[in-house]
Amino acid sequence: MQLDRDVCALLVIDAIEAVDDDRVYDPDTATRAYRAQVARTVAACHRAGVPVIFCNDEHVRGLDHELDLWGEHGIAGRTRIFGEIEVGQGDLVIPKRRYSGFFQTDLDLTLRELGTRTVIAVGADTNICVLHTLADAFFNNYASVVVSDATMTFLCGTQDFALEHCERCYGSAICTVAELEGALA
Repeated sequence: MQLDRDVCALLVIDAIEAVDDDRVYDPDTATRAYRAQVARTVAACHRAGVPVIFCNDEHVRGLDHELDLWGEHGIAGRTRIFGEIEVGQGDLVIPKRRYSGFFQTDLDLTLRELGTRTVIAVGADTNICVLHTLADAFFNNYASVVVSDATMTFLCGTQDFALEHCERCYGSAICTVAELEGALA
């Protein structure tokens, strides 16, 4: 895989955990390896000078549609970025209230101002927020890369389906963290 790191940005999608009783984002044994891979990807992008943008749920209690389907989760002010991730000084956080990091946010404007042509995606849920963010990336003419071992499906569907959908429907390149590190070197 070849990447021009000068026109890439990393989208870290919902790599968050609860500050209090939000159990949707609580870590467990199954998620520890995934969390480590997300942190490893962020560190690789920092080393390569690739902009890092966190697209995090910040739902409004009593308003956001998504809460009707999944229950309360990702409430504004009640989550934080994984502790394993070293957030860089120039990293950006773009809050989202729907699945896609593009919907009603300034993500597209930010990416254009950065000169981004390719987005690299990590995070969760691969079948929901990652998938819908990459759909909008495709609709906005961005190329995309999905880091398979730094994404995770846990709410519905399968990881394999989500990765195949991104690859076939949005032209996403699928790679591992190790392959991404090689491409950014």
